[in-house]
Amino acid sequence: MNIVTLGVNHKSAPVEIRECLAFAEGAIPAALQQLRQQVGLQESMILSTCNRVEIYGTCDDEDETREKLIAFITSFHDLPAARFADNLYYFTNREAVQHIFRVASSLDSMVVGEPQILGQLKEAFALAVDQQTTGLILNKFMHRAFSVAKAVRTKTKIASNAVSVSFAAVELAKKIFDDLGDKTVMLVGAGEMCELAARHFITQGVKQVLVTNRTYQRARQLAEEFNGHAIEFDDFHNQLDRVDILLSSTGSPTYIINPRHLIPALKKRKNQPIFLIDIAVPRDIDPATNDMDGIFLYDVDDLQEVVAENIDQRKHEADRAEALVDHEVDKFIAWIESLQVTPTIKALRRMAEEISQQELKKTLAGLPELTSKEQKKLEAMTRAIVNKILHHPISCIKEQAENGNQLPVEIIRQLYNLNQASEDLEQE
Repeated sequence: MNIVTLGVNHKSAPVEIRECLAFAEGAIPAALQQLRQQVGLQESMILSTCNRVEIYGTCDDEDETREKLIAFITSFHDLPAARFADNLYYFTNREAVQHIFRVASSLDSMVVGEPQILGQLKEAFALAVDQQTTGLILNKFMHRAFSVAKAVRTKTKIASNAVSVSFAAVELAKKIFDDLGDKTVMLVGAGEMCELAARHFITQGVKQVLVTNRTYQRARQLAEEFNGHAIEFDDFHNQLDRVDILLSSTGSPTYIINPRHLIPALKKRKNQPIFLIDIAVPRDIDPATNDMDGIFLYDVDDLQEVVAENIDQRKHEADRAEALVDHEVDKFIAWIESLQVTPTIKALRRMAEEISQQELKKTLAGLPELTSKEQKKLEAMTRAIVNKILHHPISCIKEQAENGNQLPVEIIRQLYNLNQASEDLEQE
């Protein structure tokens, strides 16, 4: 039995290839059934996100399966193999296990440490379970992958630092204000960056959001999205005293916030601080405001510097995470190898039990005076002897198999002539 992974990701294929190979969620159930029928995968699941499309499975012949998987993708997406074959990666066994553990732990993500991939992996697994295309191996495998991902997040700081400008702004605000729950945020502009930052602020507990934009209708739309309030652009300077955190991202060619706008606001606030985040280029806020007491101004370069430092920190933590993953890969591979001794253990136990039952039957036939209670005691003693005799050899071959040593298994099979017994078990 082999574990295999075939796929493309943001590193191996451009978006025009990934989007052609992506599986719509509604199409995955049919695809999983085809993987069983056409490719012959014993177990399978499909992970399809904007950054990766991957098929996980178990099979007997890894080389033959690769060719069948490529043929399946070609047929399913009606796409010539020559269009995507060079972008594919194919991992088997240890490499496949390591790859999926790294995917679950977000070590293979575009933004290392981002948490979304684990949720996407869990959804893909749930869908495969629902379609009954997983079994002993993938069930154990994916649950172990989820545990590895959790260990990486709890034992390292791989996800603790912001690596986007909008999230870095929120992290800085948390350093200035211990609690964001009672703070008021004003968004000046209603573009994507403002919207994204607003989502981060809401996630961190901010309840009051004000939105202003040159187009009032757009400001109102965005405000409604966050249960906030829209403000006319011509009036927002008069509302600055209400604001604890201001994030500005407009297309203005000149400064729209100057010290003269903030002086009266600070006076009304009795010098309570205001955190200004300017992510516009050209800048919206006069840098001179940063010299004012009670004003904390960060522009996009400041935030990108924070992001760069955090990315470096994540790289350092990623090295620690890789070591954790490697350790867990070793443990899982040992478990897989231990499965290979199961037929031998079954055959050995069956042989011993059959012999003991035959001898017990002969013995009981010669002792008709035994009561039913005495016969049961004799049967129990026979089972106990078999278990005690088998305990050490079974423990030994399991332990050796987990260490990659199959020699004890072969010796036991030869000593007890178990090959025929295993064939009988398989036929059953």
